[in-house]
Amino acid sequence: MTEDVLISTDGRVGRLSLNRPKAIHALNLPMCEAMIDALVGWREDGAVEAVIIDHSEGRGFCAGGDIRMLAESGAKDGKEARAFFHTEYRLNHLLFTYPKPVVAFMDGITMGGGVGISQPAPYRVATEHTRFAMPETGIGLFPDVGGGWYLPRLEGRVGVFLALTGARLDGAECLALGLATHYLPSEKLAEAKKRIAQHPDRIGGILGELSVTAPPAAITGQIDRINRLFASDRYEDILAALEADGGEWALKELGVLHGKSPQTCKVALRQLKEGGAMPDFASQMRQEYAIGSHVVAMHDFIEGVRALIIDKDNSPKWDPPTPEAVTDAWIDAIFAPLPADKEWTPLT
Repeated sequence: MTEDVLISTDGRVGRLSLNRPKAIHALNLPMCEAMIDALVGWREDGAVEAVIIDHSEGRGFCAGGDIRMLAESGAKDGKEARAFFHTEYRLNHLLFTYPKPVVAFMDGITMGGGVGISQPAPYRVATEHTRFAMPETGIGLFPDVGGGWYLPRLEGRVGVFLALTGARLDGAECLALGLATHYLPSEKLAEAKKRIAQHPDRIGGILGELSVTAPPAAITGQIDRINRLFASDRYEDILAALEADGGEWALKELGVLHGKSPQTCKVALRQLKEGGAMPDFASQMRQEYAIGSHVVAMHDFIEGVRALIIDKDNSPKWDPPTPEAVTDAWIDAIFAPLPADKEWTPLT
């Protein structure tokens, strides 16, 4: 049992409260294992009618996964990193297919692994504190935990924009894009959880009653521009479109992309294109596990973590250094399926 996630029942609901405030509740392997065990137990427990996922204290819901561990593992044999991905993706899939309603409270920073445990929930609550992002291109990883499933299903090319730039969305923007189902003031969350524990059959009504009108969502004013400039599935075309546009917004986003790993940006584009056509979520997680197993041991991820998380010099030296140098064959190798005995599998 780990103290990094608090597991309890409250009334007629099971509750998973992330409890690593110093790490903004970033997920580690014991947390994922503990949540899986609890969810599997509650699945068959008639006294538990719904599940709440939230965080105990601090400024974020969940900042992601244990990135430093992943990079250290990738620099060695990658075994620990693969074990984490395998278990984390099983948790994501378990939540996606869970037979009882799940409510995720995305109050504060919700990034990477935090997206992976909130997006499968039928009820996703944003607040004025929500800061949602998939920032993996900045550290040479890729938008995993189902990003290849959720992002291409957003309006137009918004998912591609979010995957490439790592742009942060506020709660109002999450609601407008469908990443959140409800927008509540943070001071109403305790009341919402208390009422849901008493009436898990009325979750939608309770959240609806406590919702308020969200502020204007800034990203909605950019969707036409995003659809036009991020239209291509070829990374070089997107860069050229932004440069040719020459406007303030386009040049700002071009500058953002110039700081990202070219390898990761090409991986993300292919991941979202193929993910949009995936037959089911398990197929998506199988592919993302294969990508992760390859990427975690590659230069860009180890270098990205060094530059942004360990040394914090914010000057990663990407290799291959340019989009043109990242060949189709290079990306094909990253997407190569694993041998049958090494593939990701969902919980039986």
